[in-house]
Amino acid sequence: MTSMGKTRRMMSVGLIGAALALTLAAPARAGETPTAAAGWQLTPTGTDARFRGLAPVDRRTAWAAGSKGTVLRTTDGGRSWRNVSPAGAGDLEFRDVEAFDARRAVVLAIGEGEASRVLRTEDGGATWTESFRNTDARAFYDCMTFFDHRHGLAMSDPVDGKYRILSTRDGGRSWQVLPSAGMPDALPGEAGFAASGQCLVSAGPRDVWLATGGGATARVLHSADRGLTWTATDTPVPAGDPARGVFGLAFRDRAHGIAVGGDYRKDQQSPRAGAVTTDGGRTWHGSATPPPAYRSGVAWLPHGKAAALAVGPTGTDLTTDGGRTWRTVDTGSYDTVGCTPDGSCWASGEKGRIARLATKV
Repeated sequence: MTSMGKTRRMMSVGLIGAALALTLAAPARAGETPTAAAGWQLTPTGTDARFRGLAPVDRRTAWAAGSKGTVLRTTDGGRSWRNVSPAGAGDLEFRDVEAFDARRAVVLAIGEGEASRVLRTEDGGATWTESFRNTDARAFYDCMTFFDHRHGLAMSDPVDGKYRILSTRDGGRSWQVLPSAGMPDALPGEAGFAASGQCLVSAGPRDVWLATGGGATARVLHSADRGLTWTATDTPVPAGDPARGVFGLAFRDRAHGIAVGGDYRKDQQSPRAGAVTTDGGRTWHGSATPPPAYRSGVAWLPHGKAAALAVGPTGTDLTTDGGRTWRTVDTGSYDTVGCTPDGSCWASGEKGRIARLATKV
């Protein structure tokens, strides 16, 4: 490995037309020398589904879940995608997917009543098993997250004035509704946004955060015991309208987090669309230079402590100071973004768009 490969832990950023130019901070593998990055590279999906659910596993493997019951999987770095949609799922709206490897994944369908479902595969999508179907007409599930290969949570909009939390201890094979005694009351009109699979996120073995909007203030709820008890904290992201609030969260550890959101309506401005925390969500501070428009997804770049990407229908923004300041580096439309420990980043969105942040090695 070259000395450059051993020490390169910073990124260079440039705007080349409408493309993102980044050099990821991942060390080079044996015999490889990192060079200039190419930016977002669209991959051929063969579908016009909208992919709000995205689960990159590593440089070669990623899953995407979206409208019309569509689930795709790649095992060759996005050069080709295989349609592994569950049979008979054409009427379902998948908004989140959590993948453990190339064979095991869990998808969440959203909607009122029985439209909210969880399905699981253990054979790369060749077959799927429905492991949860919501039977409460008042519940509407939005997002899910996993702490490890066994323990995970899903969240519903408030039922009887409190967010409902669903828990699994066996990798999504079975689910149980957790007691609501430790959940604070929801604000009038408050709910989660099923926009990017990032309204419920976790870091480490027990910490989880839930993003809200629609109420008088946009809040983030935090649990340090896998969803049994929660505390709620206001954020400076604007709310007060059903279309406004925090849409996406990302935590690089149990202390450092970023929130993005705004107003998803195209004709509305989204000031103060970003916020940061350095104490696990006990306090949130607005970005000094926030993203310039509504953003629904956010992800920390791998192998660094201060760089992250935020995406939305009007572009991609980059921060290199932990979310305090952002600048737009791409104008393509994406709904969600994710990065893997081995140094790859992926984004997905409308009209079948799935892209990889390509680097030359």
